[in-house]
Amino acid sequence: MTRKERDNRKTDRAWENVYQRLEKDGLLDHKEKSSIIPYGDMRRPPLWKIISATAAMLVFCIYLSTIYFNRTNKETDRNLLTRQNMETTTLATTLEDGSIVYLAGNAAIHYPEHFQADKREITLQGNALFDIAGNRQRPFLIETEDTRIEVLGTAFNVKSDNTQPFELSVQRGMVKVTLKQNGQDVYVKAGETVTLSSRKLEVSETKDHGQFATYVRQIRFKDERLADILRIINLNTGDIRFQTTPELEDRQLTVTFSDNSPESMAELICFALNLKCTRDKNLITLHEN
Repeated sequence: MTRKERDNRKTDRAWENVYQRLEKDGLLDHKEKSSIIPYGDMRRPPLWKIISATAAMLVFCIYLSTIYFNRTNKETDRNLLTRQNMETTTLATTLEDGSIVYLAGNAAIHYPEHFQADKREITLQGNALFDIAGNRQRPFLIETEDTRIEVLGTAFNVKSDNTQPFELSVQRGMVKVTLKQNGQDVYVKAGETVTLSSRKLEVSETKDHGQFATYVRQIRFKDERLADILRIINLNTGDIRFQTTPELEDRQLTVTFSDNSPESMAELICFALNLKCTRDKNLITLHEN
């Protein structure tokens, strides 16, 4: 057997393997399969057939990959909790780390039930005021449509709805804001505001200092722990403080306050939970009958 004949035989076996694979994948009918003859006695298949078969296999692989990644993303989404405010009053939510989120109307956050050991990460849609519990070992990360916000412990207001450019104003502490589009990052200190203008982050002095107080004039709690509600009230009232007994801290409550005095807030809570309140100077204690 000559070298050419040996090479032709090897080539015939290779083409036979290719056609078997195409037939297995349903890309070759039986008429075409039965017409296979040795390489030395035939011309190669038309180029367009090879290209078509290869393209079909690539499309199939891409289809399987898409199904896999979509399924993975859905599994991830199912593991996230969503807090959405469909009303005009502020919706206050306390996260597991003690951080407080004041959601404006038509705003929402997506967050895990339990944060990771090395970071606390959520997604924000719309406007919200954040009061972040300090933890340098677990930075708090907020994803918006245009930016990524990193904080350690601070209070700031984020405007990220579609009616105006992105804006963040820091009430206390410091915040790092990164523009997703080009990686630009800036540090914003208390009393400063960063604005997205012409695809660039610009830092300036905060002009509207009343924006923080607007979140707590009309505030709503939905299925929140009594201890968390009282903590938020204490953060936003004057000299009068609220407390309750340990056995009542986990009682859940849905209630709305609208420019209420501390006394009227105490009465609303007691009425809803069938409790009594006792005042000793500037301290109001909620307890059972």
